[in-house]
Amino acid sequence: MNNPKPHIPFSSLKHKKLFLFDIDGTLAVGDTLYEGSADLLSHIAQIGGKAYYITNNSTKSGADYVEKFRSAFHLETSEDQFITSGYMALRFLLAHYREQKIFVLGTSSFVAELRRNGLDVTQTVQEGNAIGCVLVAYDSELTYGKLIQASRVLLTTDAPFYATNPDLRCPIDFGFIPDCGAICSMLTQTTDRQPTYLGKPNKEVVELCLSRSGFSREETLVVGDRWYTDIACGINGGVDTCVVYTGEARPEEAADTPYPATYAFWNIKELSDACRGQGTSSSHG
Repeated sequence: MNNPKPHIPFSSLKHKKLFLFDIDGTLAVGDTLYEGSADLLSHIAQIGGKAYYITNNSTKSGADYVEKFRSAFHLETSEDQFITSGYMALRFLLAHYREQKIFVLGTSSFVAELRRNGLDVTQTVQEGNAIGCVLVAYDSELTYGKLIQASRVLLTTDAPFYATNPDLRCPIDFGFIPDCGAICSMLTQTTDRQPTYLGKPNKEVVELCLSRSGFSREETLVVGDRWYTDIACGINGGVDTCVVYTGEARPEEAADTPYPATYAFWNIKELSDACRGQGTSSSHG
């Protein structure tokens, strides 16, 4: 298969040391690791680089992902490599709402994680309750009752509205399912309230990885399959980006997206080959 754009020199990829990977639709789908993912991760380790996994999936903790990478992908990782939208939300809430009651729409495991870290979380609204803020996350246990509770607090209080991530759909083996952005869209249509997103494309995701790793912006590459979260996150963070067409993004969208990627490949194997000097790369300028 030909590259989605004409060939250009790709020597700059050889200088990348810090790789910030999306997971679903980029490195893997479900429990299936894409061809080339393991090779690229091995190459990064061999050159003394570092891989972080910047996923907007808030249903799993870093520990959950370590176990999944080990059991499903046969890859060894550490918790600190996983920067999830849930983790970014937790950091934000601890910094700004540690002493206040927080209304959360999310899975039971996500709510439990917030509570384990000392946050006062509620999933129901009662008259007289002072709500510091509202947080909506990707919720695979979503019910209409939860939407009613969230609508009530958004319409009857002026509590700030936050959400983990703007992704409209989440990749799955048969295609896609509704993600946090789709849930927020329902709430926005109902309440006329717009959330502030704490995961990708927030530049704080890139800043945290740079701070932890010690690598420079010039050595960093964000890799993902979605323009408005993955690629926008890299652009907001001032680093180079690479889109792969194994998830949501399509080559025909490249000319019109407000979030053009520095590089584009059909899949992660092509990126792996290019980083190791064995293939060709593409740029969207």
